Amino acid sequence: MAFTYEYPRPALTVDCVVFGFDATGLQVLLIRRGVKPFLGAWALPGGFVLMEEDLEAAARRELEEETGLKGVFLEQLCTFGEPGRDPRGRVVSVAFYALVRPDQHPAKGDTDASDAAWFPADRLPALAFDHAAILAAGLERLRGKIRYQPVGFELLPQQFTLAQLQALYEAILGRPLDKRNFRKKLLAFDFLVPLEAYAGGSHRPARLHRFDRKKYQALVRKGFHFEL
Repeated sequence: MAFTYEYPRPALTVDCVVFGFDATGLQVLLIRRGVKPFLGAWALPGGFVLMEEDLEAAARRELEEETGLKGVFLEQLCTFGEPGRDPRGRVVSVAFYALVRPDQHPAKGDTDASDAAWFPADRLPALAFDHAAILAAGLERLRGKIRYQPVGFELLPQQFTLAQLQALYEAILGRPLDKRNFRKKLLAFDFLVPLEAYAGGSHRPARLHRFDRKKYQALVRKGFHFEL
């Protein structure tokens, strides 16, 4: 039997902060809205949660529908529920953040997104709704997360140099790191595997490394704590 509720029920949405990293630095994937409100404005990918859909499933569905992304690292961020955040009415949004490689996921808009594009994280256009606040929260979470969990490897190629790894950390943290101390800490971890291959270059080619996820997970089960 259906219930009749005394109170109105807010609508529920999901919004996704999608981070990428390339040679130019930290990137954010945005969509251009193809529907009102904020028609033509840049925004985070997202949309309304279906009645029988869980939150992560909704976030993954919206990502795939609006940007073509699927099978990516995705984690819940926090909830945004200011009463006036959406001109359509009382809308609460649960935010997620995703980590991808831009070279593997070229930007494309679909469904109610007329366009999609990667933007440098430090040079973003004005965003619709309260998406600037959501993005800021996602960046703050990422800055904290990479210090105690090696999620940064989700943003790198399978084979990478230590210089690329340091550039990634510096781009996310927004400050330079001491090269010697950074490499000493990273190389002490058994899950960072040096390879018998080098990055191309005419002057002192750099050794390539890879992240061994199985070794890391085995260490975690034994009580290992990653910290930089």
